[in-house]
Order: sequence, then C-alpha cells, then structure tokens
Amino acid sequence: MAGVTRSVALDGLRGRPIEVEVDVSSGMPATVVVGLGDATVSEARDRVRSAVVNSGTSWPDHRVTINLAPSSLPKNGSHYDLPIAVAVFAAKKLVPPERIADTVFLGELALDGRIRAVRGILPAVLAAAEAGVSRVVVPEANVSEAALVPGVTSVGVRSLRHTIALLTGTEVPDDPPVEPLDVAEESGWSSHRVDQLDLADVAGQDDARLAVVIAAAGGHHVFMTGPPGIGKTMLARRLPRLLPDLDLAASLDVSAVHSVAGVLPADAPLLARPPFVDPHHSASAAAIVGGGSRQIRPGAMSLAHRGVLFLDEAPEFAVNVIDALRQPLESGQIVVSRSAQTVAFPARFQLVLAANPCPCGYHGSVTERCECPPVARRRYLDKISGPVRDRIDIHRVLRAPTRPELAGVGSQRSSAAWAEDVLAARDRQRLRLGDAGYRLNSEVSGVELRKVFPPTVEGRCVLEEQVQAGKLSARAADRVLRVAWTVADLVGSESPTADDMATALALRRGTAIGGPLRGRLEAA
Repeated sequence: MAGVTRSVALDGLRGRPIEVEVDVSSGMPATVVVGLGDATVSEARDRVRSAVVNSGTSWPDHRVTINLAPSSLPKNGSHYDLPIAVAVFAAKKLVPPERIADTVFLGELALDGRIRAVRGILPAVLAAAEAGVSRVVVPEANVSEAALVPGVTSVGVRSLRHTIALLTGTEVPDDPPVEPLDVAEESGWSSHRVDQLDLADVAGQDDARLAVVIAAAGGHHVFMTGPPGIGKTMLARRLPRLLPDLDLAASLDVSAVHSVAGVLPADAPLLARPPFVDPHHSASAAAIVGGGSRQIRPGAMSLAHRGVLFLDEAPEFAVNVIDALRQPLESGQIVVSRSAQTVAFPARFQLVLAANPCPCGYHGSVTERCECPPVARRRYLDKISGPVRDRIDIHRVLRAPTRPELAGVGSQRSSAAWAEDVLAARDRQRLRLGDAGYRLNSEVSGVELRKVFPPTVEGRCVLEEQVQAGKLSARAADRVLRVAWTVADLVGSESPTADDMATALALRRGTAIGGPLRGRLEAA
C-alpha cells in the first residue's frame, strides 16, 4: 500500500515542490524516513505517529517507509509533518487519492494531532502557485499569510482530524484554535514606531536633514559622524517616514523574507511599509548576515530588504560584520554558505551608519574635551574599511546646534512635507528607469549610467575635472552621478546640472551643501 501527497522544500526564499511518499509493506514493524532530511525531518516520524494514533486511527503494524522526493534535494523544517500524516491515511485507504492529487500540505503536528504554525508559508505557497497547484492546506494560524498569493485556494486547518474530515467530506470536529507563533521584534525599533517620528524635531543640522531627504529620494547610503547626542540617531530613525509605501511586488518580497525568519506578524502578514532594522553592535555575524546550525535563516541585512539597515555606533561592530556589507551593497543579495547548503537571500537595503569621531566620542565637541590621541582617533574610524566607505554615497559630519536653532525646534519643514517631495522624485525615477528595469537611481549600473543617463555637458565637465585630478575613483564617480540624478529629480531638472553635480560632490565629501538646492526645496 502506498500514499502520495505534495509539499514544498524551501532553499532560502526559493521553494521547490516535492512529493511525500509513504509505503506500507510487509516486514518487521519499523518507520524509516529517507530523502536527505535534517534532524527535524527525521524526528517527524515520532510526531506523526503519535498524531495519527491520537486522531482516531492506528499506526500501520508493518514496515513504513517515508520518502521525500527528489532525494537529492536537502529538506529541513517541521512543515513536512502534515503531508506525511495525510500520506499515511492515503496509504491506509482512508483518504481518496483524487482529493489530495492537486493539493500541497504544510504544517507541524503536535502529539495530540493539533497543527501548529510554521515559518516560510508565503514563499512556499508562492512556489506552489508557480508549479500550478490550485489548493494549499496550511495551519489555521498561517492561512492569512497563504491567502496573499493569488490564484491559489488556501484552506486553514486546526488539527489532523480537521484535515481528514475536510478531505473525506465528513463532519468537521470542533477542535480549539491553535495559538500562532510568537513573533519577536527583529529590532528595538519597529517600522510603525519610526513612522511616527518627525524631522522637525531635530534641532539645527540643516545640511544633515537635507542629506537624509536626498538619501530617501534615491535610496542612497549615509554615513554620519559627530559627538554623542548631536542628532545622528534621531535623523536615522526619521528616515523611514520619508519613504513611500511598498508596492505589491516589493511587499510580497519583504514579507517572504520575514516569513522565513519567523518574524512576520500573524495579524498583518503583508508588510506595506519599508522595514527599519537596527541591530545592537554586540550582535554576532550570523545575526547580521544570516545563518544557523540546522536551518539557514536570514539575518538583519535581509530583514532590512527594501528598507533601512541602521548600524548605530558602527565602529563598535565586529570588523567581519562591517566587511560583510561589501557584497550586498553592490549586488543587493547576501549568500550564506555552510558545509551542506548555500542559500542566497535578498538584501537590497539602504544603509545608514552612525559613529562617534573617536573612542571617547568628544572630538569636535564644544562642551566636552577630547583626550584621544590622533592615532587612536584614526584607528577607531578605520574600523570602517575603505571599501565600505567607498560604497557609501553621502557623508555628513554633524556639529552642535546653536542656541537659536535649539529654540526653533519644531518650526522646520515636517516629514510629511518632505515625504511628498521624495514621492515626486521617486515617480520621476520610475518613469525614467522603468524600461531599464531599475527602481531607484542608486540601483542603476555604471555602464547604463554613463551611456543612457548622462548629465548635462556642464555637469559632466564638473565630474570629469574631479576624476582627472585623481580626487574620485571610477566607482566614486558613478556614485556621485547617481546622487546628482537624485538631486535633479528633487528640484525638477531634466538631467543633472553643474549645480546638481556640485551638490552631489559636497554630499560625498561631507562639506557644506550649496544654496540653490536648499533654496529651491525649502521654497517648495
């Protein structure tokens, strides 16, 4: 006797349909799981056996072989429990084969037959839809997440008895609901909390506030330095409010990452706002990059996909963590390799770094005295390596606000007003870059940037002078041009002018931003 059901194996965010085969044959009673499963999959035989027995039927008193095909594909996770149990019922002729032929099953079984929520439902259902599956059966706590995928009927079940009743057309038992997974915040500041913060609350720092607006408009990376309490963290936490809502494709992409990580809220499975992730500087490399002993899960870099990754006190992070930023800053994805598995996660985030100017933090302060020698200051900031610095578009050195600036807190332009400018600038980018396949100026490749999207003749002359003088590398020149395009989009220029290019150069070098941009924006 044999029974066959379908499920999905997850490799990072990529799902692959698999078949779960259960064969009951003569021989000494034993249960064997084959198909390159990890320890969690091997333990499924004990969970499934207890769940089947406690759901009103007996376990076959024969040799039971459970195969997850294809056998060459690694399997991990507890979501194979439900398809294995249903395949056992099918092998015992208790479930009609035609009722499970075009259905994917996902869910973890408790010993009493209850079905617990599992991670990764959204990417698994997306893979099932791409494979042409018309129905998925998932834990009731995950059904709102599964329902996000169009073209697939999502059925939520509470228990194995509930599942079998639906498949056989018998009366559905009145089982109690199962509590969803506990969802932990991926950072100390969630996205909905930073969305309540306003740029008008920041005293002074006109250039830095304008730099944050430009960064939000083009998706550029930012590095801010200055003494403690100067406003670096305030500015970083107010950046997400300037960003527009995610479109549907980006929402599904971001939600899939959070689903695999197990931090997707059950009551709001579709994330509409760009995520904001700010890990502590003591976080391990695996927590930031991604990893795990049994199952590779996304880290903070991937959780910040299509949003903001904020590293406060950046020099305090481990050097290998900072250097791990190089790959995602260029490619928009992070590849995590282990001996048995290699997984790629999306990681196209907007990086914001904040750092004190020295170990004591008071170099350049007007209220405190710094006693750090020049060597210590240089060594401290050198923890942010040159290749990482070169990939950051905007550099700002913050100074203490004056007394009139402190008195004028709240009178500056609000985040809501700046967000309208950011949205208009992004609309211009979308119209210009749509055919090229990019979303933001920061994503455009260097080749297309120079050939398809050149600046004006005057703007090109400004940039070429800097390159020929050896003040900019080729990569830095491309990044300056990307920022210049964002400045042009904010002020409504058709292409970057000499003023726009000068502003982009000032943003990269941390010098004062010229008057024309500030004047045109604040007058709007």
